Amino acid sequence: MSAPTWEARADLVVVGTGVAGLTAALRARSLGLRVLVVTKAAAEDGNTRWAQGGVAVVLPGEHDEGDSVRAHVADTLVAGAGLCDEDAVRAIIADGPAAVARLRERGAVFDARPDGKLARTREGGHTAFRVVHAGGDATGAEVERALVAAARGGRVPVLEGHVAVQALRTPTGAVVGLHVLDDAGVPGVLSAPAVLLATGGLGQLYQATSNPEVATGDGLALALRAGAPVADVEFVQFHPTVLYTGAGARGRCPLVTEAVRGEGAVLVDATGARVMEGVHPLADLAPRDVVAAAITRHMALGRGGIDDHVFLDATHLDAATFRRRFPTVHAACLAAGVDPAVAPIPVAPAAHFACGGVLTDVDGRTPVPGLYAAGEVARTGLHGANRLASNSLLEGLVVGERAAEAVAADLAGGRLADTCLAVVPDLPVAPVADRDVLQRVMSRYAAIGREAEGLAIVGSVLDVTAAERVLDTRTLVEDAALTLVARALIAAAATRTESRGCHVRTDFPARDDAAWSHPTIIRLTPSGQPVPVHPIALRGVA
Repeated sequence: MSAPTWEARADLVVVGTGVAGLTAALRARSLGLRVLVVTKAAAEDGNTRWAQGGVAVVLPGEHDEGDSVRAHVADTLVAGAGLCDEDAVRAIIADGPAAVARLRERGAVFDARPDGKLARTREGGHTAFRVVHAGGDATGAEVERALVAAARGGRVPVLEGHVAVQALRTPTGAVVGLHVLDDAGVPGVLSAPAVLLATGGLGQLYQATSNPEVATGDGLALALRAGAPVADVEFVQFHPTVLYTGAGARGRCPLVTEAVRGEGAVLVDATGARVMEGVHPLADLAPRDVVAAAITRHMALGRGGIDDHVFLDATHLDAATFRRRFPTVHAACLAAGVDPAVAPIPVAPAAHFACGGVLTDVDGRTPVPGLYAAGEVARTGLHGANRLASNSLLEGLVVGERAAEAVAADLAGGRLADTCLAVVPDLPVAPVADRDVLQRVMSRYAAIGREAEGLAIVGSVLDVTAAERVLDTRTLVEDAALTLVARALIAAAATRTESRGCHVRTDFPARDDAAWSHPTIIRLTPSGQPVPVHPIALRGVA
């Protein structure tokens, strides 16, 4: 069955229940909009609750001596390796303190010092202690709890168990709603002049990731099929320290927050030698791309007979301190048979964060009328070629609110299309590759360290294994999204013939500012193939 059997209407449909989606929904509701939030799982099941470190923000009267918003901007630009949009960075970071204040007003409780001010830690790439946290290393869980409670208390309707299949569009291409499926495959229509994608990341492209099972790149695929460009999708940040649980680990692996390194832990190999010695001036607190690449190089040496992980030595922290400061990490370590107070923690890099995404401005607008994006699915220009630690929750809070305000302004200004003009097509047919095969080839050829031949192998494997399928189940929607996003990623990675940030080309190891100081933009051809397009003027689009 492909024809929709039911319809719901709203002013704004938000896809996703993480920090960006719920922040946008709450702000839109406060502006008087009729809002409907939809998620393919349960409201609490997104990426946000797994975020450990915290929110990077410089709060008035609660910052290191000499720290400032300007310094936070400077650290972000350094981490982004020349690809950040400076105006976007300044705008988003400047809005951070007010956004965190509103989050606290909505009930989020952050860790405090004895003097009542917020506790702060330092993470990789930061030159100051400016990361506020909750529950020690459970910041994302507290942010998600507070936002879900606020949404329920504020009567923001959340439609759980419904996956977004495709955008509904007018004959001129404006987005005016969504085609969705419930878990039984029953199709429905959500009609709205504005759709905000807040669908998170794409970690399930790889065998091992810090992301949950729902992170299958759905929003990127939906946006591409709706005619929106994506940018910088080749930049996938691998978190340097995911708990190593044995050879062949698959799916979501426990994260070991870099705040552990912020508290003095160091990376060592099986012989006890320091991994980051002489690699970077910040040593173990270097930006994530630097640390992940250094670990990967070190593992290749196989020192001490171990070539698939290194160790994070936090034994300088006594057991009570470690357990109090990092309860989530402590529990994961004990479950894996490691006591971090007496033995170094085995760690390895794993897919963590998509630095690119749907091309938007800092207000979440895409070039497609009626389509907005916020959070990890969006490319605002904040992250560039590598995300600065703990800027992600900040971006979700700030851009979520800005996107809601942009929708309200566009509605009031008559800039959005009439939903009566929607063309409701049949369920789409799309190429679907075998997920296990896809994850294997992406992990082998398109993770840390890529080259032309390997990227071509990924494309060939996807071509051979993909079959055209009607997207009539959630699994098929997800696998089709992974297939399309993988193709977009390898197209971008093959095009960018340099190494920069978390995009490392072993056949082009140098950074090339003369040729590549601009985003890599991908669109779909009429036949559905992702292809790079010439750089466009990004005025008004961060």
